[in-house]
Amino acid sequence: MNRITRSLLLALFAAFSWMPHDHVAAATPNIVYVLCDDLGYGDIKCLNPNGKIPTPNADRLAAGGMIFTDAHSGSSVCTPTRYGVMTGRYAWRSKLQSGVLGGLSPRLIEPGRLTVAALLKQHGYHTAAIGKWHLGMDWMKKQGKEVSELTIEKPEQVWNVDYTKPITNGPNSVGFDYYFGISASLDMVPYTFIENDRVTALPTEERALPMMHGREEGKTRLGPAAPGFTGYEVLPALTRKAVDYIARRAADAKNGRPFFLYLPLNAPHTPILPTKEWQGKSGLNPYADFVMQTDATLGAVLKALDQHGLAENTMVIFTSDNGCSPQAKFDELLAKGHNPSHVFRGAKADIFDGGHRVPFIVRWPAKVKPGTTCDQITCLTDLMATCADILGVKLPDNAGEDSVSMLPALLGTASGPLREAVVHHSINGSFSIRQGNWKLALCAGSGGWSAPRPGSREEQGLPPVQLYDLGSDPGEKVNVQDKHPDVVARLTTLLEEYVANGRSTPGVKQQNAVPVKIRKASQPTPKAAAKTKKAQVKKQE
Repeated sequence: MNRITRSLLLALFAAFSWMPHDHVAAATPNIVYVLCDDLGYGDIKCLNPNGKIPTPNADRLAAGGMIFTDAHSGSSVCTPTRYGVMTGRYAWRSKLQSGVLGGLSPRLIEPGRLTVAALLKQHGYHTAAIGKWHLGMDWMKKQGKEVSELTIEKPEQVWNVDYTKPITNGPNSVGFDYYFGISASLDMVPYTFIENDRVTALPTEERALPMMHGREEGKTRLGPAAPGFTGYEVLPALTRKAVDYIARRAADAKNGRPFFLYLPLNAPHTPILPTKEWQGKSGLNPYADFVMQTDATLGAVLKALDQHGLAENTMVIFTSDNGCSPQAKFDELLAKGHNPSHVFRGAKADIFDGGHRVPFIVRWPAKVKPGTTCDQITCLTDLMATCADILGVKLPDNAGEDSVSMLPALLGTASGPLREAVVHHSINGSFSIRQGNWKLALCAGSGGWSAPRPGSREEQGLPPVQLYDLGSDPGEKVNVQDKHPDVVARLTTLLEEYVANGRSTPGVKQQNAVPVKIRKASQPTPKAAAKTKKAQVKKQE
């Protein structure tokens, strides 16, 4: 080897040695997915400048990354949204056609179905879920005893499982190396923590928790509780576990083995229990205090990433599983100038945008330009395809059927709409579909808890479908279905195709787990409703 060649090689070696490691690893970032519970779009200051709740950490995340202003959960309630996050598939394709699971419900994710965690694990990631699961797990039932499968367990069923036995088919069975958290919402039994496949403390007592701190009215479901478990300790415990996990994975992450931390928080869902440090901080009510504490949890996670030198190549996603619940006491908040749903109609459980339009902020300094905003229509089901795109792999046809990669939007390379359309689903199983500014809802009312409620006198007599132009009417105040029958027909046909094909993305046709009806039995078709109305008019004449 001559002197010139040796000098050239040494120079090249020096150049590559100087290159930061996180630049080399930028194609496979660590991923931290913070899923808040019942946090409204209007609760985040950077999304709602008129909001009255300080959220400095979410605002800092947005300043360093990208805000998505038109992001939606797959459903307006907990379980179905979480199914979509994990599988990239709308939950109405599963056995669960309405409502949510309970804390004792068996596993919902079908055996053999690919999850985001399993996909990332296959490609070298260490995976952890820390928080509220709410996707079912198989408890050992006592002999001759049963628990509800697709709904919240009945009061007489809460002691029907043997809490001393290992749990099967929980988070560890769908791709997570580690799990710590609670089985479902914190207002559901059992009131105890779970680590991997066992409870950390046996629920030997019976207890109900206050639905809101300092309020006498309202209690959670009465049931099995671990000694000393109050509910106040849950959010701090999840925060500590998340920070500890980041610390434990830091060295491996810097040496080529990234991690995926799925952090589904219990807050600010009921029971609304801010710790003493946060009580009264907002000056609004306990819900607002709890939102501030939730924001502080995000801050602790961001601080841990900074401390361990991981921030540059970690993609942090901060979002919510649906809109804010009426349990937040909207009347109290509105009286003080704060609207958790911002300008959008409705709240949790509804087909209106207040039920499913959610905060969605992404920071990934190595790739995403700071301080940017994206108005692309996106859905929480899109995590699966986005991760596959980052990894440079193609999803099999029987996975992520309703998932679209957000990577072009994150990188600023998108040249048009990422999604053809997005489908929404309410607590009672009502459907809507959104394409561009048009939103079609195949029900007469809210499909949830807001007026007009399903089956109410107020709903009777209303048109069987709703069509809104969100470009001019983001509050969904004027139903224009009668003026645009062509749009109603086109969007109805598109939704029918999505159902029939078992997918809403290109690929081989798939099967839904059960037959899917896009209208409830009480919801007539527009054609049938028009015929009925014509007959009524004729009769009156």
